[in-house]
Amino acid sequence: MMLRAMAGMLLTAAGCARAPVPEFDGQAALGYVREQLAFGPRIPGTEGHRRMGDWLEAQLRTRADTVIVQSFDHMAADGTVLPLRNFIARFRPEAAERILLLAHWDTRPRADAAGSRDPTLPVPGANDGGSGVAVLLGLADALRAGAPPVGVDLLFVDGEDYGSFSEDVDVLIGSRYYARHPLPGPRPLFAILLDMVGDRDLRIYQEGYSLTGAPEVVDRVWRVAADLGHGDVFVAAPRHTLTDDHVPLQQAGFRAINVIDFDYGPGHAWWHTPDDTLDKVSAESLAIVGRVMLGVIHRQR
Repeated sequence: MMLRAMAGMLLTAAGCARAPVPEFDGQAALGYVREQLAFGPRIPGTEGHRRMGDWLEAQLRTRADTVIVQSFDHMAADGTVLPLRNFIARFRPEAAERILLLAHWDTRPRADAAGSRDPTLPVPGANDGGSGVAVLLGLADALRAGAPPVGVDLLFVDGEDYGSFSEDVDVLIGSRYYARHPLPGPRPLFAILLDMVGDRDLRIYQEGYSLTGAPEVVDRVWRVAADLGHGDVFVAAPRHTLTDDHVPLQQAGFRAINVIDFDYGPGHAWWHTPDDTLDKVSAESLAIVGRVMLGVIHRQR
């Protein structure tokens, strides 16, 4: 309770001064989704995954003040050794007050959701993976153009979607690694996970573990969204409770939340299927999430 009260006081104090919110380029973000899809499936251990990782690192090095690569091997349950990389793009690395935003950059090997038209195919990952990465890259563009009022770390985690969520095997690999190997120095005030944020019919409800683990951060993000005129998209009501990359961070003591639209397609029909394609994602949805994240960043003083 003491930690939660202290985090709330920090957030309240940080919110007293407001700076103008920079522009976020939704069309550029949509282009970043397109570029990721051009690598094909980004499945750990494949050539597309390796090339995507090299491209991502190069993009970050032209934007961030500092880039840190966490390279590690993970042995999967079937004995396969997966070469994985987390990328951390740091802006104002000297700043003691920091926030962390993250997304996963890998894609699922099998389109094995119930009702998938072909469970043997990989998931293209336009929304599930591609959209979060695209928003983070768009934020990197904005942060390069103008230094943020606090330190910002953009974390791209690997190996989120490889294995079985129902069995908790070979999933959330990169976020678990980061939780065990955080960067030295002050811990971020809070962390925001972006996952499945590009849906053309975007509606982002408040996720269950986020509400129990960091309610003051949920409140802050949804208030910023409402102030920016996006209260119809950021719906201030609970809906799903999801095991995602914010959970290992919460378990390691981070005030972490999940910003996610888990209702993807009619009857959730496009999640973990071959239909997670570019035509399901919109520049406007990416821009809304990007604007809200910039609003959160620029209200930290």
